Amino acid sequence: MQTHLSEQARQLPRAAEAEKVLRSCVHCGFCNATCPTYQLLGDELDGPRGRIYLMKEMLEGAPITAATQTHLDRCLSCRNCESTCPSGVEYHTLLDIGRDFIEQQVPRPLGERLLRGGLRAVVPHPALFTALTRAGQVLRPWLPGGLQAKLPRQARPAGVRPPIRHPRRMLILEGCVQPGFSPNTNAATARVLDRLGISLLPTPHAGCCGAVDFHGNAQHRGLDRARRNIDAWWPAVQAGVEAIVQTASGCGAFVKEYGVLLKDDAHYADKARRVSALARDLVEVLRDEPLDALNVHGELRLAFHCPCTLQHAQKLGGAVEGVLTRLGFSLSAVPDGHLCCGSAGTYSLTQPALARQLRDNRLGALESGQPDVIVTANIGCQTHLDGAGRTPVRHWIEIIDEALPPP
Repeated sequence: MQTHLSEQARQLPRAAEAEKVLRSCVHCGFCNATCPTYQLLGDELDGPRGRIYLMKEMLEGAPITAATQTHLDRCLSCRNCESTCPSGVEYHTLLDIGRDFIEQQVPRPLGERLLRGGLRAVVPHPALFTALTRAGQVLRPWLPGGLQAKLPRQARPAGVRPPIRHPRRMLILEGCVQPGFSPNTNAATARVLDRLGISLLPTPHAGCCGAVDFHGNAQHRGLDRARRNIDAWWPAVQAGVEAIVQTASGCGAFVKEYGVLLKDDAHYADKARRVSALARDLVEVLRDEPLDALNVHGELRLAFHCPCTLQHAQKLGGAVEGVLTRLGFSLSAVPDGHLCCGSAGTYSLTQPALARQLRDNRLGALESGQPDVIVTANIGCQTHLDGAGRTPVRHWIEIIDEALPPP
């Protein structure tokens, strides 16, 4: 695609990246075939190819309207289009640049500003988010139905974490939403890895990975959170920690991009690359371990929902299914497993109608094999799918933890 960025666009810090992505697109339209919002709405401008055209025009100096912003807002950032694209277009890079650019040009209505600002003020702060979650559980009967659906049906207590006792050591990103919505996930991870001779080190000064801010129209705040996490992890990195584990695939996808996003930061570029190189989704750790040592014999019939951030961003589709199968669990077939559930970070709150349609479509596919439990690898997907009140939805590591024999 030929493109000629406006003088204003050329001043953007990532102008060269935007131009490179635009020029790699050949308008084939294969991306629309797997775009969830295009499938629902049937509008060219609500598919990747149309959105690329909109961002091209915007960056070339065409008038920018609220309608353009709406079409970009409706994108889930699922990156399904990238898995489909034969030209390797890095659509998510262009979308990050385009959204940041338009945010500076088009003022949002007051209601949208309050919602997005409120999410950024609450979600990335684990202590505050957990406190509000607990208050919501107490007040659940009096809350509106839509808000009730956002709260976990049953937040299992974390249980005891094993002591740090093994020579093999890894860091774990605790996350911001997961401690409130699913406190048992990271504790279950620690127990399973302990059986494999791996100790997880706590890093209390590390916080939100930064994705909520970065993808919520506050990119500078997101990068500041990335820098704080790098600072918190760096002593352990220098001491030779084996990996930095993420149990939420959305966080993992973002941490793996620290090296790219901070490549021009003279103080953090090298550290960010090192941290990204050490970042591992939990399944990357388990799939390389001798799982027979766990002595697990799975009896449940499971349906696995593969989050977009796992299969499209991290390219780990099929990995969790492989681990669960090795452990003896029965997996039901899931039609259209490449499609998004509609969670997409804060998307289920900013685009609730589309998110509900996508959720119900995914649940229909996941339940078609009549599983006992639906499992997933991302807290956002877990909460969003479970909010329908149908088949229970849990993190896959909890199922393994519960199947462990007594120590």
